[in-house]
Amino acid sequence: DEVISEYVFICFQMTFAAITAALVLGATVERMKFSAVMVFTAIWLTIVYFPIAHMVWAGGGLLFEMGALDFAGGTVVHINAGVSALVACLILGKRKGYPTEPMPPHSLTLTMVGTGLLWVGWFGFNAGSELEADGTAGLAMINTFVATASAGLFWMLAERLAGHKGSALGFCSGVIAGLVAVTPAAGNSGPFGAIILGAVASLVCFFVVSKLKPKLGFDDSLDAFGIHGVGGIIGAIGTGIVYQPVFGGPGDGSTAMMAQVVIQVTAVAISIAWAAVGTVIAIFIAKLVTGLRVSEETEVTGLDLGEHGERAY
Repeated sequence: DEVISEYVFICFQMTFAAITAALVLGATVERMKFSAVMVFTAIWLTIVYFPIAHMVWAGGGLLFEMGALDFAGGTVVHINAGVSALVACLILGKRKGYPTEPMPPHSLTLTMVGTGLLWVGWFGFNAGSELEADGTAGLAMINTFVATASAGLFWMLAERLAGHKGSALGFCSGVIAGLVAVTPAAGNSGPFGAIILGAVASLVCFFVVSKLKPKLGFDDSLDAFGIHGVGGIIGAIGTGIVYQPVFGGPGDGSTAMMAQVVIQVTAVAISIAWAAVGTVIAIFIAKLVTGLRVSEETEVTGLDLGEHGERAY
């Protein structure tokens, strides 16, 4: 067996930890103190992220031994971050002026650039999670291609059906929804299953972001829950279905579909509960140490100036 350098493996795992923490903060932007972010992130990674990563990926881990399938982080990264983001933004409260004042993305160009970087990087995440260059890594790569393409197109289709134009922002949102959904399924699905998974996740995430969030009224600034949380749940549960050989998946049929789906649902439920409770603890410790929200004046002038003393533009 080829042995991977421990330093290389640490770096690979570290990138997952870094992106997961960043996703959580996507729900709290424009109102959380930088000092609170630093305290929260250190505690959250320690009590939420690391234990779930161990449960899912380590031999001897609770969900690993249960037989839960998570190729590259559907539970560990996306459900974990999405649920934590929802809890954090509910505790933090809404931005001043939300939802009556329009708050569009300030740069669609950078949104496109970021989405492109994510999709390219995701090939490394998903194919790299096989930890060797073999057929399964190739399968993970093509699934990361086709599920994402499917989801980007289906989000724009959903926009048309809802009476809007197919938009660049919508395409980017769909791309992320597809990437999220295919993460647990990357090496656990055939390309056909991945295409279906991407389409379904995109349509459901579109509904949550455009219809459900305004109804419920929570202020998840960058839709971390609506896309990562919801897309992650669909991907994780869907993996139990697309894994089956009848859908072109790599499963050998030894675990019946319903049995696998039950395992996946259990893993999702445990991840949701762990993330929610851990986030409440982490955010209240941050509140105790630094306070959570910037002053109203800082929020109005913008956090670039108020928290960092610099302008982005």
